[in-house]
Amino acid sequence: MPILEGFRLAMREIGAHKLRSFFTLLGIIVSVGFLVAVVAIIQGMNAYVSENLAGAIVGRNAFQIRRIPISIGLFDDEEWRELQRRPVIHPEEAEYVRRAVPEAQAISLQSGWPTPMADVTWRNRTVGDVLVFGVTAPFQVVQDYEMEAGEALTDLDVHERRRVAILGYDVGDRMFDIMDAAIGQKIRVHGTQFTVKGIVKKKGSVLGQSWDGFVMLPLTVFEAIYGRRQTTVISVKMHEARDVAGAMLRAEGAMRVARRLRPGQDNNFTVDTAEGLITFWRNLTRIIFTVVPAVVAIGIIVGGIVIMNIMLMSVSERTYEIGIRKSVGARRRDVRRQFMAEAVTLATCGGLMGVLAGWGLAQLVGIVSPLPARVTLWSVSLALVLGVGVGLIFGVYPAARAARLDPITAMRHE
Repeated sequence: MPILEGFRLAMREIGAHKLRSFFTLLGIIVSVGFLVAVVAIIQGMNAYVSENLAGAIVGRNAFQIRRIPISIGLFDDEEWRELQRRPVIHPEEAEYVRRAVPEAQAISLQSGWPTPMADVTWRNRTVGDVLVFGVTAPFQVVQDYEMEAGEALTDLDVHERRRVAILGYDVGDRMFDIMDAAIGQKIRVHGTQFTVKGIVKKKGSVLGQSWDGFVMLPLTVFEAIYGRRQTTVISVKMHEARDVAGAMLRAEGAMRVARRLRPGQDNNFTVDTAEGLITFWRNLTRIIFTVVPAVVAIGIIVGGIVIMNIMLMSVSERTYEIGIRKSVGARRRDVRRQFMAEAVTLATCGGLMGVLAGWGLAQLVGIVSPLPARVTLWSVSLALVLGVGVGLIFGVYPAARAARLDPITAMRHE
């Protein structure tokens, strides 16, 4: 029997028993759909972190010199205690970095963890739990901030300890009816009066976390109120991404000189890029990937067993038909091919339906959440291979049993 003829007969048989075929394939559909959807969601999350979260925290074409690496969740207790013994970043060290990387577009200092929160008050209006940052003027360049109203912080604001503030868009929007009218108004942050100098254009949110609910103060004023943070950060922004790697090496050397580290001594600081955050995130999602194959394998095996049982039942139901075929000249391999084709076709249809179900679920996640779920070619290919594989593996026994039937005995079955 030609292979194409076997598949044609298989499709006719599936069409004749649609409901039974669907319930037979349910295990495969669910397993394959789960595989495609989970991979799409994780890939979308990875892309989202790479394109939005990492750039928002570190800045584009930028790197940071930090006391503690971004990937803090990967450290055990002993490593964490060792990191806690590191000295904090000092403003003087930024000068060493500036001399080592003179072509940098911007080099800034900003307050780090723990980030204080405060109520911001203007007249009878209050916005609660606003993040308060202390920064030097170039930080606004590092983060690509644009002004919705007013002006950005300047070096003079920092050096002269001026009590001025830059508001995030959400804070300005909730406090003032007209953005331009906010400029020059007196607000209170943590009980201290500041003059509103500018409002930053809307940056949006990442994973539901708004990037516009903050107040920026000159770093000198911030430290006078809150003290120096444990993780003050130096950020360096380059004009082009290709310049980052070389600048990182020179910045590392400058920090070692500033801290008088001898050759062979480990760094007591970290030079981080957005890749550090992306790697940290991918290490977390890798844990999910280790669970997915086990869940999919269980569903596929259960689906394969169901297919095998249905095919055995089909052999019993069609014993007379098999006897007729053999009596008119069908060979064992013809019967074997026919039932193998049915098993493979059945499983492949399940794989295709699972891919469609997974794609639909991924699209639904993309609609109701900010995650850009992305169906990947390799997950679709793997799903189809699993479908064909299940048909081949679990269709062997029913096909062999059908091929071994004696035609005379088979024709007497009814």
